[in-house]
Amino acid sequence: MSVFQLPTQGGLSAAELQARALGPAAPLRRRMAAFIYEGVLLFALFMVAGAIYSVSAGQVHALQGRTGMMATQFLALALYFIWFWTHGGQTLAMKTWQVRLLTQNGEPLGLWPACLRFLLSWLWFMPAWLGSWLAGWHQSKLLFGAMLVWALIYAALTRLLPQRQFLHDAICRTRVIDHRT
Repeated sequence: MSVFQLPTQGGLSAAELQARALGPAAPLRRRMAAFIYEGVLLFALFMVAGAIYSVSAGQVHALQGRTGMMATQFLALALYFIWFWTHGGQTLAMKTWQVRLLTQNGEPLGLWPACLRFLLSWLWFMPAWLGSWLAGWHQSKLLFGAMLVWALIYAALTRLLPQRQFLHDAICRTRVIDHRT
């Protein structure tokens, strides 16, 4: 096997993947566990991207080049998610929790659907950030509280959506399936 070729995961056939994509989503508990674990992994990605930016830009303190740092970290996030979603349908956390991302037809994601899903996945955070900014809440405990409440509401919305998918998955016509055999 080539170094650049990813091994197949789970051993599910194309027919099994298609059948699971047409059924209900992976259990919410598994998806949320993957979401939380993803946050732990992304902390490392942020540190590495931040270190590379700081060294290459000659950053001496945190406020110098702040916009460039945020752009670099956003780009690192985009590359991480889009790469894994288009090359096997699973990020590192998704592999651990055995969930997989597919199109609604059970096929692997292409580049543009992955890009769209990445942008729309910010629905987890942006409404809370925007609401906090409009309300003038600048203290970290208020921002954290608003984000936590919104994340719980966003997760609860799965009960109202078809196949219990997240809103961004319903819009993008993607499915997060249980990948256990």
